[in-house]
Amino acid sequence: MNHLRISGYTEQTMDGNRRSGIDRRKQIGINFRLFVGDGNRSIIRRQEDRGHNFWVDQYSPVLFVAIVGILFMCVIDAILTLFLLNHGAFETNPLMAFLLNIGPYAFFIPKYAVTILATFCLFMFRGVVARNFNLSTHSFLYLAAWIYVAVVGWELYLVYHVV
Repeated sequence: MNHLRISGYTEQTMDGNRRSGIDRRKQIGINFRLFVGDGNRSIIRRQEDRGHNFWVDQYSPVLFVAIVGILFMCVIDAILTLFLLNHGAFETNPLMAFLLNIGPYAFFIPKYAVTILATFCLFMFRGVVARNFNLSTHSFLYLAAWIYVAVVGWELYLVYHVV
């Protein structure tokens, strides 16, 4: 393609396209348009970009359901835990047991905050691949959702069969 140098960093191709000459993929920082879905990148297309942290701005509906499911199941888990504790069960996690001794809000708020933080971190770095296991971090979001389903299922079993 023929390029004409116009001024400074700006180039203009013969068909009229203007380019700055600066590779936008090498910018540092987070583009906040990512959070509102304002863009058209849904996958990493270039092979050389797959080895780096790369931000896309369109997300899979399955990923959205997994994230909402994790946050919803966390609330259900906390409610069922409090219910089971009122009916004779005990908390085996020492940190959560300590927080439960303070009160139900001291138990629920840190539990939900840690879940939100972990989910947000996995979401933001969902394109990162653990090279040793060839797993991307968005796989951990799906795994966390299924673990919460299993935990809530176990607690429902305890509610209906033991209590």
